[in-house]
Amino acid sequence: MKRLVAVAVCAFAMCASGVIWAQPPEQTGAGAARGGGRGGRGGRGGGGRGPTFPQQTRALASPEVIARGKAVYGVNCGACHGADLRGGDQGGPSLLRSLSALSDQHGETIGPIVRGSRQDKGMPAFNLNEDDVTAVAEYIHSVLAQVGTQARPPGAVDPDKLNVLVGNASAGQTYFQAKCASCHSVAGDLKSIASRYSDPRTLQNTWVSGGGGGGRRGGGENAKPSTVTVTLANGQKLEGILVRKDDFIVTMILPDGSRRSIARDGDAPKVEVHDPNEAHKKLVPALTDDDMHNVTAYLATVK
Repeated sequence: MKRLVAVAVCAFAMCASGVIWAQPPEQTGAGAARGGGRGGRGGRGGGGRGPTFPQQTRALASPEVIARGKAVYGVNCGACHGADLRGGDQGGPSLLRSLSALSDQHGETIGPIVRGSRQDKGMPAFNLNEDDVTAVAEYIHSVLAQVGTQARPPGAVDPDKLNVLVGNASAGQTYFQAKCASCHSVAGDLKSIASRYSDPRTLQNTWVSGGGGGGRRGGGENAKPSTVTVTLANGQKLEGILVRKDDFIVTMILPDGSRRSIARDGDAPKVEVHDPNEAHKKLVPALTDDDMHNVTAYLATVK
């Protein structure tokens, strides 16, 4: 059960970020592989809000210098720091969020490190000439210039542009009737759900989580709280909305609005949690990509 809950929580967390099992839209043009061309660097912060990363605000070196730096980096640095600067097989740290790399202009900060200023921290010295050091620094800057929000690696698809409407609506309806119709109805609680959640990602997050597609616990405006029944040693039963439950205490809000906390010692008192999203938590680990996208495609038609 603990493993199931852990998997479900992980899936819900991914769901809330809008990236679970989402498939990227097709990209075309020269900038497709990098998530956009040089002219679009300022928009990688999301929705054209302008540069949000230091290296996106500075001019890059010439293509020749960058190409030279890439070659030198590949021979001397790639094994430790990775071909994509995210860390390599030999344990070097990621450079995507390196303060030294971000503050460097033309090798004045990176250069001393390359020459051995951090040997005491496990960074070996390299005997590179001045031009090679500068070229490596400029190559690093050119990669950092492509980093997206929250240090999203270069070339990674922007989650805001992920396309989740890729399923088969007919297959989704069949799945819904078999797995969901015992609790939900497109003529009842899910009536006009596609109109209420016009963004496909929000729609998908909503039905997968069983809530409103957001909020601290994955629920939203229609989310129902978990309730709890506590049976005391004398047989008295207390029922209310669950606030907290762990190995030592259970806290609940009673029907009169008062809050009560009860100490726990093992299985005493008996605590029964009634989670309205339990069925969804059990569904998530077994939910396939196709089934999820198919149901999303079907619910997108329920307007």
